[in-house]
Amino acid sequence: MIRPSLSSLLALSLTSIPVLASDAQQTGVKPEQLVIVSFDGAHDNALWERSRAIAQRTGASFTYFLSCTFVMTKENRKGYQAPHEKRGKSNVGFAPDDADVVARLDQIWRARSEGHEIGNHACGHFDGAKWSAEDWAQEFDFFRNTLRDAWQNAGAAEREPLEWRDFAENEIVGFRAPYLSSSPALGKALRNFGFRYDASTVSKGPAVPAVSDDLVRFALPLIAEGPSAKPVVAMDYNLYVRHSRGKEDAGNSAAYEERTLAAYRTAFETQYSGDRIPLQLGFHFVEMNAGAYWRALDRFLSEVCGKPDVACVSHREAMNRLVKTSETEKTASEGL
Repeated sequence: MIRPSLSSLLALSLTSIPVLASDAQQTGVKPEQLVIVSFDGAHDNALWERSRAIAQRTGASFTYFLSCTFVMTKENRKGYQAPHEKRGKSNVGFAPDDADVVARLDQIWRARSEGHEIGNHACGHFDGAKWSAEDWAQEFDFFRNTLRDAWQNAGAAEREPLEWRDFAENEIVGFRAPYLSSSPALGKALRNFGFRYDASTVSKGPAVPAVSDDLVRFALPLIAEGPSAKPVVAMDYNLYVRHSRGKEDAGNSAAYEERTLAAYRTAFETQYSGDRIPLQLGFHFVEMNAGAYWRALDRFLSEVCGKPDVACVSHREAMNRLVKTSETEKTASEGL
């Protein structure tokens, strides 16, 4: 969800920094069209099941940006201390009980085994616009330790997968800030913790990921939507606010679904028939407006993921492909 002003986010995301080169930029040959879908929060176990089923049916791989308070119970909430907040406070709550935590941990591991990526969405979903590098480090450290020890803390140590601790400590390389809100100190903290990319910014339209401070920067784009084709951030929450002012309107759910699908199709076709800049779409584990945006996503991925030269991939996989392409082009140009 986005709280800070869009103008401030755009000012940050449009700073002039190097970008990863595409095949089209260097050779005129069109690259694959990447479609990158992510989910923030990653809590509702029923939606874990649903998203994984969508992926299996369409061949997509997703990024799940996990909020770590969902792998600890409200009974144990006093163990969490967010920077500058009351102990035990979380803007998104906690898991209701150990059984819910264990079910979620199982979903996380199944998703990882199926080729999806688990990313870091901090813990209690607080606005870090004024956080220092030390504040971010505190939050990242709590996330890593909480995820690492989650099976044990939930009383299910015997069910912990053999590679779980290595996964929790070393495999999570991507971050998205709650509210897409960050501070100047975030980059330093991300580098210190070994992150490889940050997905916390917004761009005027689909943009090739930029490289800054040794981090790949992914930006959710503005896309044209609705009868007036007015730009909106390509995220379900922003569409929800656009369509119904952030209030549930189940009676118009089908209409919102069609508007959303039309916006996704237009954004995709513009890139697929053009420069093939990666298209990023963001979602939450909440079915807003009676599930309109999840239904639109399901239909959209069913249409596009099987097209020639289209790859529906996680942020990590997109980054690896783009970096590989950029390095290949650099080597080729140096050999000329």
